[in-house]
Amino acid sequence: MTALTSLYWAITDRARRLLPESLLLLIARLGAASIFFLSGRAKVDGWLTITDGTFDLFATDYALPLVPPHLAAYAATISEHLFSTLLALGLFTRAGALGLLGMTLVIEVFVYPDAWPTHLSWAGLLLPLLAKGGGRLSFDHLLIRRLGLGTGEL
Repeated sequence: MTALTSLYWAITDRARRLLPESLLLLIARLGAASIFFLSGRAKVDGWLTITDGTFDLFATDYALPLVPPHLAAYAATISEHLFSTLLALGLFTRAGALGLLGMTLVIEVFVYPDAWPTHLSWAGLLLPLLAKGGGRLSFDHLLIRRLGLGTGEL
């Protein structure tokens, strides 16, 4: 059993060294950004011209209480583009993650409550970004260093 335990600890130590936190945060940022950016791109034609189909979806399938469908379509589409771009760049990462977590919560509660496993996986990517920021491989890190604000994250 000692040989097996030693092998386990050797493998986990190697993984820890090969997968530093900065790389894990970069992968989480890009993974979450791709999910929401592609969703936003599916709602538009060209740069940011929201399609008739998108307005129809927000009037029927994605109907939210207290928010007019037209406004919800614009808010969701712009948010998906903006927050996912911030995540991809690692710029104001925590704000981007918080915005997308809010969207995820709205989708879970009001639109697709049975899709909780998917929404939980999105939250699994976004929560570490909210807690830790964008990591060393982000514009947040460069900005903090450039402004001489220490080693913290935005």
